[in-house]
Amino acid sequence: MNPRTPPTLADIEELAGRALATIPRRLKQQLGALVIRVEEFPDEETEEAMGLDSPFDILGLYRGVSLPHKSVSDPRPNVDMVFLYRRPILDYWCETGEDLGHLVRHVLIHEIGHHFGFSDEDMERIEGSLD
Repeated sequence: MNPRTPPTLADIEELAGRALATIPRRLKQQLGALVIRVEEFPDEETEEAMGLDSPFDILGLYRGVSLPHKSVSDPRPNVDMVFLYRRPILDYWCETGEDLGHLVRHVLIHEIGHHFGFSDEDMERIEGSLD
């Protein structure tokens, strides 16, 4: 990354890849075909579905069927996806001064938590217990 220019989509993707590599192997094995996509902002459909006031109100999103709800009898299992939104992440990064790699890892792990069926409240509780 060039320190004079904002991190690009590719830079955020690289940070997400590094963060994914830090996830314990036993959890990674259960992720299956997880796709990580980095986009500038959520699309309008996502903004509307999530009831966002602004596209800056969301840093990441899990799309898929969480493990507790998956079934081997699904006729066409969909690929699970985690979206990371570059501009909202960068905005949050600038506001907080938090390390960008740490921030991307936090958002990625939070969204992967949804893959395992954890709610936002569950994730807050888990993260609170780690402090």
